[in-house]
Amino acid sequence: MDGYPINPIAFELGPIQVHGYGLIIGLGIALGFYLASKEADRLGLPKDTFADLLIWAIPIALISARLYYVLFQWDYYAANPGAIIQIWNGGIAIHGALIGSIVTAIIFSRKKKISFWKIADIAAPSIILGQAIGRWGNFINQEAHGGEVTRSFLENLQLPDFIINQMYIDGSYYHPTFLYESIWNIIGFSLLLLLRRVNLKRGELFLSYVIWYSIGRFFIEGMRTDSLMLTDFLRIAQVLSLSLIVMAAAILVYRRFKFNLPRYNDQSNEGKITS
Repeated sequence: MDGYPINPIAFELGPIQVHGYGLIIGLGIALGFYLASKEADRLGLPKDTFADLLIWAIPIALISARLYYVLFQWDYYAANPGAIIQIWNGGIAIHGALIGSIVTAIIFSRKKKISFWKIADIAAPSIILGQAIGRWGNFINQEAHGGEVTRSFLENLQLPDFIINQMYIDGSYYHPTFLYESIWNIIGFSLLLLLRRVNLKRGELFLSYVIWYSIGRFFIEGMRTDSLMLTDFLRIAQVLSLSLIVMAAAILVYRRFKFNLPRYNDQSNEGKITS
């Protein structure tokens, strides 16, 4: 072995083990919350809107992300029920988290009489940035990687040794697909910030995020070796990504031509389903 893997345990507090995976996920959430809160304040949303939303969205997203993963790996978890709660070992699905978060945000926005699309637009850059950061949790756990490659292949990518060494798993080197997706998401984050300055119509920034992320996820998922499978040949994430691209594009076009939508920077917060 050419290097030593990173210890997934960041530190210990007595009997409590603090995992690097959880710390990285927490960092992504914290930074995303900060950015969303600043933008929400600029656009005139009530103070603490995102703090109130995240009280519900974070636990529901984590639960739905885990349930999504467990559902499609049920044969294993049915035989090992004690492993269901062991999220520190990995095994949460971002699509499950997104489903839980969106449902939570829809209910929250209706209760608060705030436009769901306005909340979604504000959150979109934070979500994709959190995803970019969160992929490094997969790196710590040596998961979400692609097929076998050689060390020279990784060196030709100009990767630092700590990444190359962490991609050495059970005697072989693997594609760092976590890194490919993290970079794709960083580019998407930058693109969304630029689109925000264009002042799109309400809802279009979030739908652009869905399209961008899904395009990248479709291609990168095809490289992975740990995909959740719908059939022997169909990867769930790829099927869902294609579906989301079509749905988001159709909704974007329909809303733009069907409704007289406010612009992104409009400070009205009415919670109509179209706004």
